[in-house]
Amino acid sequence: MSVPSVTARLLACALPVLLAPAARAQEATPVDSLSLATVYAMVDRASPRVRVAEAAERAAIARIAPASRPPDPSLQLGLMNYLLPDLGADPVLGMRQVQVMQMVPLPGKLAAMTAAARGRATAAGARADEVRLEARAAAAMAFLERWGAERQAALAEETRRLLEDAAGVATAMYKVGDGRQADVLRAQVEVARMEEMAVRMRAMSATALARLAAVVDTPSVVVAAAPRVPLPPDSLPAPEALAAQAVLARPMLRAGTAEVEAAEAQARLADRERWPDPQVGVQYATRGTPMGVERMGSLMVGATIPLWARARQHRMREEAGAMRTMAEADVAAMRAETRGRVAEAHTAIASSRRLVALYRSAVLPQAEAAAQSALAAYRAGAVDFMTVVENRMTVNTYRQQLVALEVTELAAWVELEMLLARPLLAPAGGR
Repeated sequence: MSVPSVTARLLACALPVLLAPAARAQEATPVDSLSLATVYAMVDRASPRVRVAEAAERAAIARIAPASRPPDPSLQLGLMNYLLPDLGADPVLGMRQVQVMQMVPLPGKLAAMTAAARGRATAAGARADEVRLEARAAAAMAFLERWGAERQAALAEETRRLLEDAAGVATAMYKVGDGRQADVLRAQVEVARMEEMAVRMRAMSATALARLAAVVDTPSVVVAAAPRVPLPPDSLPAPEALAAQAVLARPMLRAGTAEVEAAEAQARLADRERWPDPQVGVQYATRGTPMGVERMGSLMVGATIPLWARARQHRMREEAGAMRTMAEADVAAMRAETRGRVAEAHTAIASSRRLVALYRSAVLPQAEAAAQSALAAYRAGAVDFMTVVENRMTVNTYRQQLVALEVTELAAWVELEMLLARPLLAPAGGR
């Protein structure tokens, strides 16, 4: 990673943190409607998880330069052969000296340490991207759950009003002697059931709103506007094509690949640790004599002694090899998990689309027609009131299921967005 690219990466990570106060001030005012794109922007600016991951990336980038440098030299100042207790210099042997020692790593060690640090920094950057995508997906799931709960609550209230109308018909017929009191009571029970469902859906909406506010780290009032969801793509690519794209694009897999590279560099370093690192030093000393000041210099060469190589250096090689194997297995597991999640999302989208089309084209129109026909037949005395209630409740059930299917499809697209690391849902539009 070059110096300009590292600087650019640091600036990219630091800017959101520096601009966060201003962004929070702009977000403090509620809006009339809330789109998923706006939610994503809030996540990028304010999510605590994203800030943590970006800080970890900056820390990893900061470790690259130190890894490319040898250890600092040691400086020693000494007073040699001074007499005690008066601390006077021995007339013959007393001297003052300055000594500098430098450990010189064997060729390849610094390169391996730098490569390992660079790989970990790349992995940290990819993990930060993955955390950002995961935070977006969590916010989107809460956003969609709230949207679905609001729609289901509205459907329950609409069904309640229709049942109240049917209850009015039953009451009127009971008053003139053409109906039964049991029909009136049953209608009141079903009206109460729809009211209970509406209350439950509103509670689910409030829960989803609280979860959304927690993800973007903002007050609930800021994200309490009416959800406006995007439209999914018209076409659905083949699962094999989506899986291939996800394996190449998912940040977590890029992080795993970088960790493998770092582990390989660490293994190269551990292999070189068997050999001692040379040390080079120079020494300068002076002493006073009757003839004047004498100046002396010394050159020293040494090396570390791998006395415990079997218990230390050999174990370091084994550790590095195990870490490399673990990193490779981790990448393989993530690749398999990614393919599996893509396949699940693809299946959810395909099945939801087929069911939505079936509900809209056949099931709902027929159920609505049956409900209206039953009410007309009840007024004519051809069917009992239970048939009216059951048909109306059937329509409500199908409409509720239709909303759940739409939420399932959009949630699957959000999952694919995270796995493919690119937007798929249309930024404009809504329902």
